[in-house]
Amino acid sequence: MSRLPSNPTGIEYYEIPSFTFTNGITTPIKVAYRSFNPTARKTVCIPTCYGGRIDNTLTFTDNNGAFSSHHVIVVAMLGNGESSSPSNTPNFPQTLDYRDCINAQYQLLTQHLGLSELDVVCGFSMGGQQAYYWACMYPNFVKNAIVICGSGKTSGHNYAFLEGPKTALLNSIDYMDGAYKTKGIKPLRGLRAFSRAYCAWLTSSAWYREREWEKSLGFKSIEDYITNNENTGFIDWDAEDVLILARMWQAGDIGTMREDGDYKKALESIQARMLVMPSRTDQYFAWEDGEEEVKHLRKGELAVIETVWGHVAGGGGNEADTKWMNGRIGEFLASG
Repeated sequence: MSRLPSNPTGIEYYEIPSFTFTNGITTPIKVAYRSFNPTARKTVCIPTCYGGRIDNTLTFTDNNGAFSSHHVIVVAMLGNGESSSPSNTPNFPQTLDYRDCINAQYQLLTQHLGLSELDVVCGFSMGGQQAYYWACMYPNFVKNAIVICGSGKTSGHNYAFLEGPKTALLNSIDYMDGAYKTKGIKPLRGLRAFSRAYCAWLTSSAWYREREWEKSLGFKSIEDYITNNENTGFIDWDAEDVLILARMWQAGDIGTMREDGDYKKALESIQARMLVMPSRTDQYFAWEDGEEEVKHLRKGELAVIETVWGHVAGGGGNEADTKWMNGRIGEFLASG
């Protein structure tokens, strides 16, 4: 196993010559990551979220950040276009499982970076789901896990919401049932349709009612806001990367790691200290689901983000929520 030379952005790549996915396929892969403050005594791993790249993943590492004194390792989950994905890896599997992402990250941290434990794993959205998987899969490796606007199991409503933007992309004229790849084109109409269908769910009805699209973001109309999302949301992504991650999101369920499939027992088995931080107005991961999950955790704390910014509050959507989260995470880590 070897590391490729780092590029000017600070992103590095760890190659695994023979990686076996949960579906049995074995192939070479690479894991993209970026390391901050590597000489610090404590280490935190932050996996990327849906639509996230390494360099736009909230790291809480500024002067007032909760992890400003930690060695922070931001890791691109498989499928996001930076680590191995359908867009950059021949013979990449047609399906992904969160366990694949965590196993690849574990090899990066242990075999390449030489870590024997993680003080913290922290993630937002799909990154939060990965934090749950980390705590279940490697209970003796993870001491603390922080789940921001995520869950241990994707709800039925969350699953159904994703069918809308997925279907918009799959049925677009330039996606061509996947044949765009052989034609050498990019399904821009499909990616714009996906982004347009996706964006309404990012915030909340209160966010629209309070005209935050105008007051905070400066758009003259809701249509301007939607059009901006349409032209920027996933336009730089490969369609197959967008779809494979959406399917993994839909299939998220830590109960699948148990023979009986019991999701609640999987929660009860977690040994790490857990901070679960849902947003009160999240339309993806309902805060009530986080409240219910904490009831089954041995060492779980619930901290609801009181905000109108919905899901994106957890991903740095506005300064006030980010400041509050930094403080709450700091309190949680100090109490341990």
